[in-house]
Amino acid sequence: MSVRRVALLTAGGFAPCLSSAVGGLIERYSEIAPDVEIIAYQHGYWGLLRGEYVTITPEVRAKAGLLHQFGGSPIGNSRVKLTNYDDCLRRGLVEEGQNPLEAAADQLKADGVDVLHTIGGDDTNTTAADLAAYLHENDYELTVVGLPKTIDNDVVPIKQSLGAWTAAEQASEFAQNVIGEHRSGPRMLIIHEVMGRACGWLTAAAGMKYREWLDTQDWLPEIGLSKERWDIHALYVPEQSLDIEGEAARLKTVMDEVGNVNIFLSEGAGVPEIIKEIEEAGGEVERDPFGHVKLDTINPGQWFAKQFAERLGAEKVMVQKSGYYSRAAAANAEDLRLIKSMTDYAVECAFRGEAGVIGHDEEDGDRLKAIEFPRIAGHKPFDTETAWYRQTLADIGQV
Repeated sequence: MSVRRVALLTAGGFAPCLSSAVGGLIERYSEIAPDVEIIAYQHGYWGLLRGEYVTITPEVRAKAGLLHQFGGSPIGNSRVKLTNYDDCLRRGLVEEGQNPLEAAADQLKADGVDVLHTIGGDDTNTTAADLAAYLHENDYELTVVGLPKTIDNDVVPIKQSLGAWTAAEQASEFAQNVIGEHRSGPRMLIIHEVMGRACGWLTAAAGMKYREWLDTQDWLPEIGLSKERWDIHALYVPEQSLDIEGEAARLKTVMDEVGNVNIFLSEGAGVPEIIKEIEEAGGEVERDPFGHVKLDTINPGQWFAKQFAERLGAEKVMVQKSGYYSRAAAANAEDLRLIKSMTDYAVECAFRGEAGVIGHDEEDGDRLKAIEFPRIAGHKPFDTETAWYRQTLADIGQV
């Protein structure tokens, strides 16, 4: 396939891979096809609809390696769904009666783009699928090659999403400081709220990483520095039902014996119950353009704090969220290796005209490939029978 101009965009929420993935794509094209022009749409589909992009200059190509050292996204993100006409119209991204897919397609044609690389989660890449289908139906054969990023590792059927390993490591580091607060008052209840709308992988992985850190430390219980006080005492994910009364009784014993309780909580745990409580009280639950509940408006951590504080006899309660700390971090070594393999393969697929989302396909022997867009979906549940997770629960006395 003849490739003359390539466009990049990042979209959705941040993950610790976006900056590095942009850098990796620029580096790979510069290595094997330096004559290919690269542009980057600003703030994802928002910039595409507005025709706002930057051209990747020789100076940027020469220093693209710097992007591996930073988190966030140098080209900007947004949440725009090209099939949500009402939202696009409200935000001034299309004219009255204009189809956002048509507007995006027209912009890509006008910009002379041969390959579009989308870097995002399931919403970003299913939107890319809608766009690719529209382009094909209207005789504009542009190749769309996506890269998967989600900090909660929940893209079907991809084994490991970019950025998730780093996010788990960062959530653990965040908790190391927050849980240090457990002696700031007697009978302290600390809830560490971790991102994960419908998937508990990140919470579970962060808990595992945190407990690995605990095992590397020396303790001095004679003065009060004990592993028991620093440990996790409960870990809750959306995929498992929760017996509030039963857990409260168990944790009350921990509070009485240890003097504090530390909980790792996935933000999606208990959400149906919270929504029901809000709506029954006559309240309204806010949602984003993709129809997702805006979790920061319902405060799952505070809801759980309310359920447990009195039952545990907590004198002080702290709820801390690690999401924004974790998701904008620079990629760690483990993710950098994964990003390198995926960005290199994405460029290979671009030159072959092979569309799809790059990932290790769990339904095809974990083979790295361009997975067909129609097979991409979100909210892959975390397997709560995973051995390391079951061991974590057993070690903290939850099962």
